[in-house]
Formats: sequence, C-alpha cells, structure tokens
Amino acid sequence: MKTTLRTDITVKDICDGFVYNQLEGKGLFGLSGKLTIQPEYQRNYIYADGKRDVAVIDSMLKDYPLGLIYFVKITNEKFEVLDGQQRITSFGRFVTNKFAVKVDGMEQYFESLAPELQAKILNTELTIYECEGEEPEIKSWFKTINIAGVPLTNQELNNAIYSGPFVTLGKEEFSNSQNANIQKWSAYVSGSANRQEFLECAIDWVSKGKIEDYMALHRKDDNIKELKTYFTSVIDWVSTVFADIESEMKGLEWGRLYETYKKQPYSPQKVSQQVKELYADPYIKSRKGVFEYILGGSTDTKLLEVRVFDEATKKSVYGKQKTEAEKKSISNCPLCAVGNNTNKTKIWSLAEMDADHVSAWSKGGATDIKNCEMLCKTHNRAKGNK
Repeated sequence: MKTTLRTDITVKDICDGFVYNQLEGKGLFGLSGKLTIQPEYQRNYIYADGKRDVAVIDSMLKDYPLGLIYFVKITNEKFEVLDGQQRITSFGRFVTNKFAVKVDGMEQYFESLAPELQAKILNTELTIYECEGEEPEIKSWFKTINIAGVPLTNQELNNAIYSGPFVTLGKEEFSNSQNANIQKWSAYVSGSANRQEFLECAIDWVSKGKIEDYMALHRKDDNIKELKTYFTSVIDWVSTVFADIESEMKGLEWGRLYETYKKQPYSPQKVSQQVKELYADPYIKSRKGVFEYILGGSTDTKLLEVRVFDEATKKSVYGKQKTEAEKKSISNCPLCAVGNNTNKTKIWSLAEMDADHVSAWSKGGATDIKNCEMLCKTHNRAKGNK
C-alpha cells in the first residue's frame, strides 16, 4: 500500500461543503464534496456526548496535536476517511454551530467566538496520510490503526471487512438511533445502535451465531429482507409470550430460545403469573434464568440458581442425622440406610455429603432447616427433583 504525507489541508478546507446528517448521526461529506467522511465500513459517530467532541475543539484551541488522519485516495478528486472521522465530524459540527464549548467559563458556539479564535480553528493544519492500495490492504490497515483509541467492536470490524450493499442497508435499519423501533428492541437487546450491537444481534440470530459466514455470503445482496423478517419474528415472539417487560430480559439469547421453543404453545396470562411468582420467590438468585426456565416447562432449576442451604444449617442437620444413625447402627444417609449394600451402616463425613431439599424446591419445598436433609453425594446427585 502506498502512503503520501499531506500537511497542506486545514480545518477550513475540510469544512468547506461539510454535510452532517442529524437524523442518522454521522458526517457525510467535506472538502468541497471531494471527501466522504463516513464510508459504509466506518463506525457511526460516537463523539456527540458533550465530552469527546468538546475535547477535540479544546485541543485545537490549546494548540494540542489532533493526531494522524488517514484518507483513502479513490481518484485524484475523491477521498474517503480511513481513520479520523470522529475528529473530523466533531470539528465539522462545531464549525457549523451544532454544539458549544466553554471558553473563559462561557458556553460559546463557533459563530460567537472571537474572530481570532475562529481563525485559529479554521487555520489548524492537519497531518494526513493519503493511502492507495487494493481493498484487502485498505481494510487490513483500517483494522490495524484502530487497535488503539476507542476500540472497534467486533461488528464494526466485520462491517469494514464485509462492506457492501448488505452492510449499508443493515446499518440504515439497525444502526440508526432515530429508528422508531429502537425503543422496543432495547427491551431485549443490549448495547446501542451507534456501536452496531443491534445489527450484530440481528445477524447473530438469523445466522445461528455464524455472523462472519452470513455476512460473507450476503455481502453483495441489495436487500436485507431475511435479516429484518427473522429479527422481527424473534422480537414479536418474545413480546407475545412474555406480556410484561422486565429489565432482566435485556441481552438474553432470544435467538436461540426462539429456535428452541417457537413451536411450543404458551398462555401469556399463565406465563405472566409464573414470572411474578418466581420474581417474588426469595430463594431464586438468578432472575435472568426465569424466562428460559418457564419456556422449558419449569424443570431446569439450575437456571434459577436457587439459594442453597447455608453452612450452619448443613452442620446442624448433619449432627442430628449422625447422632440418630449411630444410635440405630445405620447409615447417616437416609437412602443408604434403606439400601442393601455395604453402605447400609456407613457413617459419612460432612465433606462426603450434600444438603438436599426433602421436598424439592421446584415442587414448593422451602430452603429452610425443616426441609433439609443430608445425603451422600452419590444419592443426592441421583435424586434430582424427585
């Protein structure tokens, strides 16, 4: 890959013809229309937080270096930003009066700055490398230079590697923070649209976890119908089965659960009541497991991490069982005591036994000393929920 150092381009040059899409939250063009600020493989603009965007302007006012910026040279008159779009979009937004910074303790937009400060920003010379090369070289370099700073997410890297019509359409649908569906999706999907988590989730679900294979296969597709349809099907299924939205729903493996349980019939009213009862149970440690527990027929209690008996309870019950067993010359494991093998009279040590619910928790048994018995590890593991 060929690189050429440029130091003749200023902030003013970049901001000539600067276009910022407020709806999509990204810088589009600059440098009199010659520069594409956010190619499809780039991450969304994430500096609009009143801190990082302000820091860019503050650095310029204090004569701090902005760091290297990389352009891809498409033709003699066309360039794309390879690295630096966050900084470029920040100063472009400021020069076009999209946000204010504090100067001498006062919030000021660009248009209200003193003329000498305006000139200082506009005349800032940028250090830019123009890069020329084949697409694989450009994408590889893009990954390399983005190791530092705000790390790229896996999906941002995938967007770069598999850029094309599919990524463009996918970002328009799932990476647009103004999409009216984002609020509904946020109940079930973790992350943000800007950092590509919604797009990543959608592809993860439809591909059954094989994101890169799916993106490679569909890279040149001019529609994302399958992606949208599948994602919508999962969301609609979840919101139908579980009528009430709980905070613990966010980020669960809904794609996997949909594939596993989508053909099972559920009563939303009954499910809602089950959720309420399980949420009210003080012995349940993992509320996130409640939903899969219900979908699976309320049998796998491991999903709930039901609170176990504390050490004091175990020692108390063990001592009582051992004393009674020694009086009767039988094993202190009740199930060994009624057996016919050599363990019928064996006295197990505390370390060789587990605490068990006499009446299984899943069948209403409480986790308290009245419902506790000590079993040898073999019998306890064999008992399950019986």
